[in-house]
Amino acid sequence: MSGTVLLVRHPPVALAWRKRCYGRSDMGWSRAGLAMARGLAEELSAVRIDAIVHSGALRTARLAAMIAPRSGVPVQADTGWLERDFGTWEGRTWHAIWRETGDLMDRMMTDPAGFRPGGGETGLDLSERACAAWGRLPGSGTTLVVAHGGPIAAVRAWQAGEPLEAMVGFIPACGDVVEVLRD
Repeated sequence: MSGTVLLVRHPPVALAWRKRCYGRSDMGWSRAGLAMARGLAEELSAVRIDAIVHSGALRTARLAAMIAPRSGVPVQADTGWLERDFGTWEGRTWHAIWRETGDLMDRMMTDPAGFRPGGGETGLDLSERACAAWGRLPGSGTTLVVAHGGPIAAVRAWQAGEPLEAMVGFIPACGDVVEVLRD
């Protein structure tokens, strides 16, 4: 079986969350995010889509819900596509985390298999969860996945045969659509 997967990172979050650690936190979009979502919905509705999956978070579910009626495809939530769980870091500003922990946050990139930011998930946990979600996608047709930077990067790094330390280089910008062929 073969198919195409369109991995879409959610639009920009509400301004109050911009400089915060918001992995599993659930918030809406900024005004710019809403405008981007409208454009993405229009663009993606022109593509023949056979399945739509989102992470279950508000910022992904809303976009999926905008596309579904235009494409005539039902929406399915899969929490395997949720962003990384940052534990006690959730909702805090990155500056406050840095003031408290110093360069400890660098371990997300230098020790992705062992470091648990805020006691949350390791990069390995995230990668294994996202790759399992990838495995649950339909094997044929075009599947649209509306998700987050972390799980998208994890799947892309895994497919490229890159180590966990390289995941950060695969994070798409908000609103980016990454097409991946599935063999």
